[in-house]
Parts: sequence; C-alpha cells; structure tokens
Amino acid sequence: MIQADYDKYVRHYGATMSLEEFAMNVWSAPDRAKKKRPKAVDDWFRTLNEPRAQEIWAEIQQQRAARELDLHQELFKQKKRQADAQRTLSTKRTKKAQDDLRISTEKISKIMLDLDDLQRVQPKDRDRRFYPGMFAPVILQADDHRVIVPMRYQCRLPGWNQAVERKYPGTYNARRDSLGKAWKDLFGVRHGIMIVTAFYENVERHMMEHRELSEGESSENVVLEFRPQPEQDMIIACLWNESQDGNDKLLSFAAITDEPTPEVAAAGHDRTIIQIRPENVDAWLNPAAHTFEELQAILDDRPDVYYAHAESKAA
Repeated sequence: MIQADYDKYVRHYGATMSLEEFAMNVWSAPDRAKKKRPKAVDDWFRTLNEPRAQEIWAEIQQQRAARELDLHQELFKQKKRQADAQRTLSTKRTKKAQDDLRISTEKISKIMLDLDDLQRVQPKDRDRRFYPGMFAPVILQADDHRVIVPMRYQCRLPGWNQAVERKYPGTYNARRDSLGKAWKDLFGVRHGIMIVTAFYENVERHMMEHRELSEGESSENVVLEFRPQPEQDMIIACLWNESQDGNDKLLSFAAITDEPTPEVAAAGHDRTIIQIRPENVDAWLNPAAHTFEELQAILDDRPDVYYAHAESKAA
C-alpha cells in the first residue's frame, strides 16, 4: 500500500515527479490501457497545475471513460446472464443455471465496485493498493535531485525479454541472499526506494494458526496486512532496470526481501521486505560511491519496528 500523499514525497523525501516518465506510462502505445496503476497515483494529476500534468490528467479521464463504457457493456451482459439463470431455476434446477447465477452475481458485484472506483473522488484505502504487474511510484536519484517515476512491480532483469521473464514471474521480489548472484547486475548499480504504509502476504490459514491440517481439510489461503508499529512510512529498498519493450522503454523494479522478522514468521510467512532508515537514503540511492559491504550494512541497519498483522478486508 503506497504512501499516496504527493506533497509528502516532496516535503519529506525531496522528490518531484518526472512528468515525462509518467506521460510515457500513460500514453505509451499500443498497450497503454494495460498499464495498471493505483487509482491514488492517477488522482495526483487531478490537482497538479502544470500544463503537462493536465495533459496527463485529460488522458487518464479518457481512459477511464473508455473503461466505464466497457464495464457497462459487461454489466448488461452479466445482468442478462443472471436473469436467464433465475428464470431457468424458477422451473428447473440445473447445474449450468446454478453456476451462471453464482458467476454472474459475483461479476456484477465486482463491476459495480469498479464503476464506483472510476467515478469516486473521495479516497479509499484500496486506491493505494498495488500488485505484481502494476506500475507504482519509485524514487530514484537523477544527478543532483530525486525523481518519482512509475515502474512496473516485476523487474525484467538485464538481458531478459518477455519470453524469458514469463518463465520467472517472481521477480517482483529480490532475495537478499541472491544479490551477489541473480541480481548482481543491478545491486550496487540501480537502486531505488518505494514509500509504503503496509504490505500484504499470502499465507496458509493452518500455518497462521500454528496447527496441522485436519483430516480431509483443504489448505485455505489468507491475505494478511502487515503494518509497522508505531505506524510510519516505510522506506523500502528496491532494485530497478530499464529495458527495451518493443518500441517502448520499460522501467521495472523489485523490492528486496530478507528472512522474516519473528512476528512475520509467526504469522506464517517466510519473507519480509527490507525497510531502511531515512538517514541511509542518500547512500542507498548513490550506490556507485559505496562498496558491496557498505550497501549490505545499510540493509542491516533497519528501523526498530514491529509488524502487526490482520486479515485483509475489502476496502
């Protein structure tokens, strides 16, 4: 869950937006509509007065209008499917009609939520959530200043193309014990940070509850939300890369993870993203000036926090 207050990026982290990078992300053909971003990031442009920012906002609005039209068409289709199933079930109970009713009802609920998100101005927590494959704001060092750029949360490593990355879908995380191996071309070369307020992990319920599966019981996935105590912005160490993606440029990144803290392990998960201290940000974002050992020491020097968890609920 990203920190969504743009003014905070400017005041606390000395970073400003690279409007050209955001413009490329929003307008880049031919798959611009597939470049999903947290709604909270798109909403930054609603109040930015720079002409380029307002051009980006106009394009975002056009994309939302096209998406709204698609959703209404799908809503009509699913409502018809739902009505047909209800009509069939009123006279005869069939598995197809039961499945159609269940699936259409679930899809209608999801479509209504998506429509609400497109039209809603009042922010909600879910606006700040992002997932692997989505584009999120990352802070980099550019010469003598820091910039915020949108990057895909799944890193395409140097020398990879789309075909190679499809074989390794887990590169949204960079394991610390692999920094000198699989990530050696980026560690010490291309560093960034992302600012988040919470992170989410999939765990198995029986692992979270510290018990074995009962006879005949199937494993159940649970999504847990972890928040630092005391609550604070988390500065997460990242690696990033720039790749050619057809005729376009792809910026992509990964969060560095390590062995779990005791409370995360007790909750049933085996990794934790690495939070670094504010006083180490300058050194982290300028890795060429530091040795491998010095950069590793930054990853060791973490804030003293406790990650409280709870089952994630729909916002």
